[in-house]
Amino acid sequence: MTGIVYKSTGSWYTVKNDLGVVYECRIKGKFRIKGIKSTNPIAVGDVVDFDIETLDNVTTGVIHTIHDRVNYIVRKSVNLSKQTHIIASNIDQVFLLITINNPPTLTSFIDRFLVTTQAYGIKTILLFNKVDAYDDETLLEVKYLASVYRKIGYECIGVSAATGKNVDKVKALMKDKVSMFAGHSGVGKSTLVNVIEPDLDLKTKEISTQHMQGQHTTTFAEMFDLNFGAKIIDTPGIKGFGVVDMDKEEVGDYFPEFFALKQDCKFNNCLHVEEPKCAVKEALEKNEVAFSRYRSYLQILEGDDEHYRTEEWMKE
Repeated sequence: MTGIVYKSTGSWYTVKNDLGVVYECRIKGKFRIKGIKSTNPIAVGDVVDFDIETLDNVTTGVIHTIHDRVNYIVRKSVNLSKQTHIIASNIDQVFLLITINNPPTLTSFIDRFLVTTQAYGIKTILLFNKVDAYDDETLLEVKYLASVYRKIGYECIGVSAATGKNVDKVKALMKDKVSMFAGHSGVGKSTLVNVIEPDLDLKTKEISTQHMQGQHTTTFAEMFDLNFGAKIIDTPGIKGFGVVDMDKEEVGDYFPEFFALKQDCKFNNCLHVEEPKCAVKEALEKNEVAFSRYRSYLQILEGDDEHYRTEEWMKE
C-alpha cells in the first residue's frame, strides 16, 4: 500500500493512503542503519510504501520503502550538531512568517532560511505578519525589508490574522499546492492558519513577555488537508537555522543577487571577501546590495550558524 506521511512523532508515523484511509505506521529497523545522516529517516510529506499488520485486533502499518523525494528542507539537529533534521519533504512552496517585534525575526535568520530553500529548489514567500499591530516607524521597517527581498526576486506580503489583511491572497497562492509554514515560535503561524482554515483549530499561545519569544505550540511537523484544495505543513517554531551540507564556494550561488554578479568578478572562484575586483563588493559599496545580506553571507561562510540562536544574536 502507498501513502503520504502526514505526521511524524519520531517512532510512529501517520500515513494516509490514496483512498484517504489513515494508518499509524512504524518503520523497519533497516532504515535506522541505512547511513541516512538525518535524525529522522522519514519526514512529513514523504511518499512511502507500507504493509498492513493486525495484532490483537489492532491494525497498524510497517513502512518498508521511501519514494524518491522531489525536494526537502533540512536544518541542523538541535541536539546532534553533526546530524541534520529533515523538516518536511515534497513541498511546493514555503511561507516564512516574519515579525519585526513580538518576537523579532532577524535578517540573519531570514537569510539562512532562504539560502537553504534556494539550495533545495523550494519557492519561498515572505509573509510579514501582525502588520495591524505596528506603529508608523515599524511599518517603515517592514516596507524597507520587503523592498530588500522583492528586489532579489522574493514575493513579500503583509498579512494580519487579526484583521484578515491579505489572507485571501495567501489562500489563492496555496490552492492545489503543498505549502509549509515556518518561522520563529510566536510569529503567528498557528493563528494565521486558523484564520485560513478555522476548522483546524491549531493550538496557539501568548508571547513570553520576559524574553519576547513565542512559546512552542507545535511539537512535530504535521500536514493537514484544507477544504479549498490545498495541503499545509505546520512546523515547530524554529529558534535557529543552521545551514548544512554546503561548501563555502557554493554559498554565494544561493544569494540570487550575488549569483547574478558572479560573472563580473575577476576570479571564477571568488568568495566575495578579500579578492580584488569583486563585483559583489563593488555593488555593496554602491548600495546595490543590502549590507544585511552581505553580513549574513559572511556569517554563514565563517560557520557562525552552527550554534546560532535568536537569543544570542539579540545580546550583541
